[in-house]
Amino acid sequence: MSLDRAEQQDDGVEPRVGPAPDGPPRVRPYRHPAAGWGAAESVTRFLAKEGELVDGPRAIRRMNHEDGGFDCPGCAWPDDIKGLRLDICENGIKHVTWEMTRKRAGREFFAAHTVTELAGWTDHALEDTGRLTEPMVYDPDTDHYVPISWKDAFELVGRTLRALDDPNRAAFYTSGRLGNEATFLYQLLARELGTNNLPDCSNMCHEASGRALTASLGTGKGTVDLKDWETADALFILGVNAASNAPRMLTALAEAHRRGARIVHVNPLVEAAATRTIIPHDFRAMATFRATSTSSLDLQPRIGGDMALLRGMAKALLEQAASDPKALDREFVERYTHGFEEYREVCAATSWEEIEHQSGLPREEILEAARVYREADRSIVSWCLGVTQHEHGVDTVREIVNLLLLRGNLGREGAGPSPVRGHSNVQGNRTCGIDHRPSGAFLDRLGEVCGIDPPRAHGLDTVRTVEAMRDGEVTVFVGMGGNFALAAPDTPVTYAALRNCELTVQVSTKLNRSHVVHGRRALILPCLGRTEKDHQRKGEQATSVEDSMSMVHLSRGMKRPASPHLLSEPAIVAGMARAALPDSPTPWAWYVEDYDRIRDTMARVLDGFEDFNRRVRLPLGFRIRQPARELVFLTPSGKAEFSSAPLPDVVPEPGTLALGTMRSHDQWNTTIYSDDDRYRGVSNLRTLVFMNRADMRERGIAELAPVDITATARDGGTRALHGYLAVPYDIPRGCAAGYMPEMNVLCALGDYSTQSDQPIMKHLKVVIEPSG
Repeated sequence: MSLDRAEQQDDGVEPRVGPAPDGPPRVRPYRHPAAGWGAAESVTRFLAKEGELVDGPRAIRRMNHEDGGFDCPGCAWPDDIKGLRLDICENGIKHVTWEMTRKRAGREFFAAHTVTELAGWTDHALEDTGRLTEPMVYDPDTDHYVPISWKDAFELVGRTLRALDDPNRAAFYTSGRLGNEATFLYQLLARELGTNNLPDCSNMCHEASGRALTASLGTGKGTVDLKDWETADALFILGVNAASNAPRMLTALAEAHRRGARIVHVNPLVEAAATRTIIPHDFRAMATFRATSTSSLDLQPRIGGDMALLRGMAKALLEQAASDPKALDREFVERYTHGFEEYREVCAATSWEEIEHQSGLPREEILEAARVYREADRSIVSWCLGVTQHEHGVDTVREIVNLLLLRGNLGREGAGPSPVRGHSNVQGNRTCGIDHRPSGAFLDRLGEVCGIDPPRAHGLDTVRTVEAMRDGEVTVFVGMGGNFALAAPDTPVTYAALRNCELTVQVSTKLNRSHVVHGRRALILPCLGRTEKDHQRKGEQATSVEDSMSMVHLSRGMKRPASPHLLSEPAIVAGMARAALPDSPTPWAWYVEDYDRIRDTMARVLDGFEDFNRRVRLPLGFRIRQPARELVFLTPSGKAEFSSAPLPDVVPEPGTLALGTMRSHDQWNTTIYSDDDRYRGVSNLRTLVFMNRADMRERGIAELAPVDITATARDGGTRALHGYLAVPYDIPRGCAAGYMPEMNVLCALGDYSTQSDQPIMKHLKVVIEPSG
């Protein structure tokens, strides 16, 4: 399947995402700017454009320190534990301001524009219309969304779900913005209805991390907290652009460097955070451009070469152990681990030549990384999607654990695995029941406490939900937040799948692509934002969230709702449930009156949530117990498990490149604030591909020349983008990179990891040639 610009439009796929550029595309000469550079100017311009110069930063600061606190709906980096009063960042201000906009998309707006017209708008233009104000239903006779009452909207959902001949014909998707209480009710609705079809954004980002950590340690989460980051001697940061994805991590990196910790960044692209930073909440530093180093060593493996690097570090330690008794923590390995001898044999059998070939790094650099690790008493390894969105993502995360186990970097302060969740409450969603493969123990407790008989068969994840909608097996899609149409892979297939549904329901704060790519019947149900007050019968409510390091705390909005017709997410879930399950034993309305009641039930169902209502009101909330942190491993052997997987072959075939998708700096997931990418030197351009200069010369491609990008899927089919501009960049030979969601077109629906079922967005096989 080849999609040029005209064909993309015909298929409903936008050739570009974002506002019309303010000027011609520009690319500055490549350099490594300090992370935080230009943040003040960028925020000021953004706030001025949004008309929020006063309300934006002031509101987020106020909400952060009012009673009950506030959780920014952006990244999931933990709140500062020392009471930092300006624990905010550029992206947080933009994200919150984007939600608090004064613009509105009400009934007058929808009356003025057909859905066909809106489908031709850019995604930036759709979201820039402002906050949704009341429930809307699609009218196929007029091709308009028209107002509908909440009662009638819920009845439409309920009637459609009741009419299904099999509850598995419905799928209930959630993004990471959903609070814990709404999450618990949402999964309860699905399971009381009779399905485990609960796809979520974890299926596309950290599924590999959860499966790997569960297999290795018996827990699906990292074991470290911010205190550990403050005491570690060495930090290894793999596959994450912290400056854009988790900007508040910059504070931890800068402070670690100041106290003498070694920091090793591993990424095919040397990103801004891997050099130096102007701490984003330090306005004096931003005003004076005072930067702090954030790196001791930068390694640029080829795309997919992280596992070979880690294997090389482990091999170096094992070779040193013959003469250096301190290279390994033998007592820890013997007492707490299983499978060490098999792993030692695999490392010995893996040659240095193969390690260098697969990693794309010289042996000297690998040994230097091993030396940093060997000399540190306490080490943390942190990673994000650059590690997980590969065929071998699970094996790579298990290799991270292997390396940590060799030196006993687990179960003590300043050490352990630390995955970085890039979205607000995606980890809390999984903790509170959004899982298409729930454990039997969880279902037993849920059934006993809530008086239901939950289904036991595994449900559908994101990829298989798209397949099922495409094939007519799933006919109702409910999206609780997010922008499924753009977040999922194989954009034309995802669009067709959504259009094949009998009913699509989108619970949202703002208009996006998923509202104009819809089923035969469609509902838009507008909800309160995280920044807004939530008044229920028993008074003002707060919701809870879980950050990347298992801290659970309350979040309370302080702004007046954008419309009096908005409902909270728990109220919307309860409304759909009462209509779909008229004989339900669940007290849906009673729960919504007071969220403490939901939390009391959650405390009886969820491990680690005992005494939930009291502990969540403690300063900074509470941390969910991690047995592996206490060296209690819920694995079959009762010990931490070494993995002995072989190295994958990640070297591109001659003439092909490995392409990874990523976000720009002025972007949050599928929301694009502008066509700029400040840290990569790009202005007014998103339809681009970053390439190594030598690869460009070899193909006769000039700087900013148009190119055609063709991806070959596992089944032999092809997908293509045409007319993208080639930008030279500091990236290893054989590698290329570009922006999602534009390049999601290139990832075939069937190109997902057999280990994690994640789409392999970071490892597409492509051919890039001059256009025409």
